[in-house]
Amino acid sequence: MIGAGGVAQVVAHKCAQNNDVLGEIHIASRTLSKCEAILESVREKGAMKVEGVLKAHQVDAMDTAAVAQLIRDTGAQIVINVGSAFVNMTVLDACIETGAAYIDTAIHEDPAKICETPPWYANYEWKKRDLCAEKGVTAILGAGFDPGVVNAFARFAIDQMDEVKSIDIVDINAGSHGKYFATNFDPEINFREFTGTVYYWEDQQWKETSMFASGKDWDLPVVGTQRAYQSGHDEVHSLSANYPQADVRFWMGFGEHYINVFTVLQSLGLLSEQPVKTAEGLEVVPLKVVKAVLPDPSSLAPDYTGKTCIGDLVKGVKDGEEVEMFVYNVADHKEAYEEVGSQGISYTAGVPPVAAAMLVASGEWDAKSMRNVEELDPKPFFTILDEIGLPTRVKDAKGDRPWNA
Repeated sequence: MIGAGGVAQVVAHKCAQNNDVLGEIHIASRTLSKCEAILESVREKGAMKVEGVLKAHQVDAMDTAAVAQLIRDTGAQIVINVGSAFVNMTVLDACIETGAAYIDTAIHEDPAKICETPPWYANYEWKKRDLCAEKGVTAILGAGFDPGVVNAFARFAIDQMDEVKSIDIVDINAGSHGKYFATNFDPEINFREFTGTVYYWEDQQWKETSMFASGKDWDLPVVGTQRAYQSGHDEVHSLSANYPQADVRFWMGFGEHYINVFTVLQSLGLLSEQPVKTAEGLEVVPLKVVKAVLPDPSSLAPDYTGKTCIGDLVKGVKDGEEVEMFVYNVADHKEAYEEVGSQGISYTAGVPPVAAAMLVASGEWDAKSMRNVEELDPKPFFTILDEIGLPTRVKDAKGDRPWNA
């Protein structure tokens, strides 16, 4: 495992709970003490399923040679990258060099650029597709929840249709962390998602809007009616490539308070990734300063209450009739904290890459090439997710039920 944030905590616990399948567990990040703290929480919870290796390492994940050496030293065969999105390509290169399978949860980002030209995967990861195939290296891209599970939701629904017309991904966090203002994962990555152009795929072409310009109320299971806004997001960029005939949009829920604070920060220039000089001659990046003063997302977990609902509304045609299916999951913040010491957003992001790793270990997803999640069979993925904490449900004309009912 690369990374030692809130999602990494979940990944470590889930790997430990399934170490009969995954074997030795090594966690590495820039800060050794953070890795050790995560492993201590694993031991405190008694999460290890069987006796085994559980070890922390220090590594600069921006250094391909150092990551490759650590892979060799540990004998790791699968690398789950839940570090910053800035390290994807160096970690992927280390996996290609050593032959280890690679799994990540988000698209690579260049720290100096925000919202590059779509499709985003084509700017970095997909450039390594041929090399992965040539070397027989398995690389599973975007295997968190969104991207990740939502890609599998889309594939599952589309497999039951003759034709797909649209895929709308809806991500609602109906929980409360009790802070004046905070982000649920790395503030720098979080804000970068929302300060650029919102790209979406419609009428077989890329279209643009701006953040919070397009909002809609969604009536959802468990969490009820929630307001969500069209946002740019990773999975739109692979789903539009694999299902170009379908409109593909991503919607995320925001309250008025979040929008107000975000608008003020952006209007003042505090969400800029470009360096500025203070009157004292100090060079700072405004976005990094905002990150430094906001609560650490991992600190939100103890007081988080409420639920998340994330799903795909897929519309299409079956036997000449128009059909629609909502494939979704509901997770609980308090239950996540009690199990692994993290809040529900980290939980939904951290459980899926462990399920993917288990499928690579079993051979079912050991593709020996680069794949996005929708290019793999979703059913074994859902089966493991059901077993390890994120059950999939379906709502359509037949009612609301488990995906395999």
